Amino acid sequence: MRDDKKDRAAEKAVVKKPYQQSAPQQIIRGADGKEIRGIVRLAGKDIKGQVSLSNSLTRVKGIGVNLAKAISSIVTKELGVQSSTMVGELDEKQVGRLEYVLSHPSGFGVPSFMLNRQKDIETGENIHLIGTDLTYRTQQDVGLQRDIYTWRGYRHAYGQKVRGQRTRTSGRTGMTVGVLRKSIMAKAGGAAAATTGAAAQAAGAAPAPGAKPAAGAPKAAAPAAGAAKAAPAAKPAAKPAEKK
Repeated sequence: MRDDKKDRAAEKAVVKKPYQQSAPQQIIRGADGKEIRGIVRLAGKDIKGQVSLSNSLTRVKGIGVNLAKAISSIVTKELGVQSSTMVGELDEKQVGRLEYVLSHPSGFGVPSFMLNRQKDIETGENIHLIGTDLTYRTQQDVGLQRDIYTWRGYRHAYGQKVRGQRTRTSGRTGMTVGVLRKSIMAKAGGAAAATTGAAAQAAGAAPAPGAKPAAGAPKAAAPAAGAAKAAPAAKPAAKPAEKK
């Protein structure tokens, strides 16, 4: 009976909160009233739909600022939109056309010096790689350099800098020694000097100037009292007597 009363009291104490329905997500619309997508998949990269077309191109791996400006002017003519248009306003067909322009910029008048793969080692053509294709081809190039064991491949294999940078203070791997090594060398030099001085004293030779006596080395015996005093000078010989 007591347990039943406790259970009923516990049920009364529990206050049931009314069901709260989550607020609906706000729908973003463009200037023309068209709904804007929240996320757009462009060349393997998720881009927010509120980003402008010109800024969204720089989010793609392999597209720099200068190339993005050149492609933006091309895309505005190809798609018939403005550079300030949001990416979320583009439909699937326009996004596919945009990806094709990003992958083949040379076919739309972009100069070859702006491409990242000039005179490809396999095809000999000037191409441009973006996204995962760029990452995969870079790994293949590094593997090729390791296989033929060039100097660049040697540096890649050991995880060192490849382009001639300094490695004395930067690019260190493993335990960094730095100032600790100098202090160790100084202590080692002092111990060696002390050992040399002790050996010289044991052999009877004068220690090197400035060398500290080694710990535990016997002190030199004090000179005898008689030896410290100099011997008296000899008297001059007597002059021969003069003849009268």
